[in-house]
Amino acid sequence: MKNIVLVGFMGTGKTVVAKKLARMLKMRYREVDSVIEQRQGMKINDIFKIKGEAFFRDAESRVIKELADQKGLVISAGGGAVLRRENVEDLERKGVLICLSASAKVIYQRIREETHRPLLKVANPRAEIKRLMETRRPLYGKIKKQINTDDKNVDQVVEEIKRMVYEEDQSCA
Repeated sequence: MKNIVLVGFMGTGKTVVAKKLARMLKMRYREVDSVIEQRQGMKINDIFKIKGEAFFRDAESRVIKELADQKGLVISAGGGAVLRRENVEDLERKGVLICLSASAKVIYQRIREETHRPLLKVANPRAEIKRLMETRRPLYGKIKKQINTDDKNVDQVVEEIKRMVYEEDQSCA
């Protein structure tokens, strides 16, 4: 089976949806950020602080390339994975790429208490969410399959993804 890859801005539900989807479809779940943390022996926050964002993005690209070459995975890619076109191309090569989205207001509500988001360690996280979303919007917009998660629970998003994957399989048959 092709990989199922979830991309999208932080707080759109990639991790929780990908985990449930993998369980339901009896596929293996992999989160790009977790693989990076395991290999670097430190949390993403610390990688950003100590080694910088460029180092992190290079590590992210290596992990994405490696995971994209495997089969039968549900992959949750980090919110910035789309910043490098080669990441998107690698993930699309052997997978069904789906972008999850949500409004800035909903994203802020979902992640305002979290402390593991290095890009939001700023004076005004709400404004930073809006700024980052605006700069990434054209990149996310290039992904053909889109699901807005604002008013959907995890089960609804999982069912929508299953339909998309089934339709993809039927069009390739």
